[in-house]
Amino acid sequence: MRRKVKNRNIVAPDFVYNSQKLEKFINYIMWSGKKETARKVMCATFDIIKEKTGNPNPLEIFDLAMKNAGPSTEVRSKRIGGANYQIPIEVRSERKYALAMRWIRDAARGGKGKPMHLKLADELIAASKNEGSAIKKKEDTHKMAEANKAFAHFAW
Repeated sequence: MRRKVKNRNIVAPDFVYNSQKLEKFINYIMWSGKKETARKVMCATFDIIKEKTGNPNPLEIFDLAMKNAGPSTEVRSKRIGGANYQIPIEVRSERKYALAMRWIRDAARGGKGKPMHLKLADELIAASKNEGSAIKKKEDTHKMAEANKAFAHFAW
């Protein structure tokens, strides 16, 4: 039997763009409780996105990048009869968004030699064009799910 769904913490919207998703992403970027630093990084990132894309509303690019980077299926491990099977399952919308945020953040942190706001802007622009490390991670996840499609009948 499944556990009771926890009451999720609802984040207050960002005060510049009035977006809950952006505030959640700022929380993902934050290190050691330094939220103001994370906000400054996002401000600088959005300035670079405005400059590079020519779009006056960088929130559109951000939303498109998050939508493109979120996987629709993933594999979960399940033990059946002494063997572990990778079972493909649909991804809930909250998890899809959480994975997209994590993959974009990790891809930006992975690049060395440039400030975070430059790396993050490049990754968001690439993800909005269906390119970049986060999109590659999503495609790898989909390939794993496709390869294990034969075990879908074990899904719970």
